[in-house]
Amino acid sequence: MQLAEKITGNVARSVNPHGLEQMMSQQIATVRSRGTYAGAKCALILGGSASYGLGSRLTAAFGQGATTISVGYARPPQADFLGAAGWWNQVYFKRAAEKAGLVAQNFNANAFLSSTKQLVIDYVRQELTEPIDLLVYSIAAPKRVNPNNADETWRSVIKPIGHSVTDFSLNLEQERLVEQTVAPASAAEIAATTHVMGGEDWELWVHTLRDAGVLAPNCKTILFSYEGPTATAAIYHDGTLGRAKRAAEASARRLQQLLAPTGGEALISVNRSAVTKASAVIPGFSRYVMALLQAEQASGTHETTVAHQDRLFREMVYGDQRQMDDEGRLRPDALELSTTMQAAVAQILPELTPARFTTAMPGYQAYRQAFRQLSGFAVPGVPAEFDWDELSDNYD
Repeated sequence: MQLAEKITGNVARSVNPHGLEQMMSQQIATVRSRGTYAGAKCALILGGSASYGLGSRLTAAFGQGATTISVGYARPPQADFLGAAGWWNQVYFKRAAEKAGLVAQNFNANAFLSSTKQLVIDYVRQELTEPIDLLVYSIAAPKRVNPNNADETWRSVIKPIGHSVTDFSLNLEQERLVEQTVAPASAAEIAATTHVMGGEDWELWVHTLRDAGVLAPNCKTILFSYEGPTATAAIYHDGTLGRAKRAAEASARRLQQLLAPTGGEALISVNRSAVTKASAVIPGFSRYVMALLQAEQASGTHETTVAHQDRLFREMVYGDQRQMDDEGRLRPDALELSTTMQAAVAQILPELTPARFTTAMPGYQAYRQAFRQLSGFAVPGVPAEFDWDELSDNYD
């Protein structure tokens, strides 16, 4: 059967499992090419099916040799649906890890639920001999049920605070830039976004695992944040998502006080801009990333998500080359935000307007390919065909 790629607006509606399998092999090869390093023995990755969570799991397993547990929900295959990309990423990761003699466990579940936390606790107690000594929090979700009131659901929004913002965004379906105005968030929306995207659930995970006795005394835990340049500040850093990240940083300080006495550590890493399914819908963000990718292509300095995460853990989390800011946050994004790179980006941005935009622009080509590869398309040498019976052999 033929695989048909479908993008609606900026949302991918289809998947090529063969392409995802090839992308997984390439990412594993990136980590392995850099050799092994001392790190975790048992890593729990919350949000390990894609992007920075998947990159963290890859370097933990194939760089550190760790047992890895991943929690995150992605729709599995059904009779008329091939499944979400994240589901296949989990399947192909587990297969590759076990082939390499590593332990890998996937929980396709809602990370916010207390029942999911108990699943992890039971698994560590019953199946493993080592406690969790690395906890990565990389959850990007649209909503979260209040753990103290099941009738209340918080929904996150991507909005500015205090004023409207107008910017150009990429419409991948129509392959054109469109002007978009986003109204400011209400106080309720700001609070809800903080509940979903802040550090509340991160703290719950750490406390729950620690109280259950499955967290190593010297456990490191890390949450990923984002600062970005002036070009994205109004909608991100100064908006609802930025407010949530400030709350997460406060959570890190509280967790540091909890873990430090036994040799543990709570970290925030400010990561580079990346093409992800979640970031594709942030107004103005795709325009900036296209300019960044074009500037990085010209200078030969582009860093993939897995390479970024491998450098973060290899050099900063477990290495002696930490780059930290005045707030004590790790800054692997320093390469992107350097004066030289931002000057190059600033020269390209004026070209990225609806009137001047063309699909031949190198930044657009790089962005579109990266976005398509998140679903397994545009992977060189991978056919757009599948055999349902053959794919079903991959099911756990």
